[in-house]
Amino acid sequence: QVQLVESGGGLVQAGGSLRLSCAASGLTFKNAAVAWFRQGSGKDREFVAAISWGAVTKDYADSVKGRFTISRDNAKNTVYLQMNSLKPEDTAVYYCGLGLTPVAMATHYHIWGQGTQVTVSS
Repeated sequence: QVQLVESGGGLVQAGGSLRLSCAASGLTFKNAAVAWFRQGSGKDREFVAAISWGAVTKDYADSVKGRFTISRDNAKNTVYLQMNSLKPEDTAVYYCGLGLTPVAMATHYHIWGQGTQVTVSS
């Protein structure tokens, strides 16, 4: 069964850090781009970051640039999102998606995980 599984979410105070993981099973990340999106309560899903299959290309939403870092370990079939200097407005369910190229459009990604909740308290 092909699936993506996110982990690493939780409750953190503003200014804190979390590292999210997106692990694949039943498929390989090797030739795929992976992105992180998030969806706050009552909001649309929004782009956070994306990484190309060889990690040469990385893209970030303006709201997270300088605070979040996306990386990948193809040997472990895992993509990471290091989140530093977290703010209450970062509170959302974070999803990873698998696609061909690292673009900021959710419709480009055809396999999604179930999401992991990140809550940042003020």
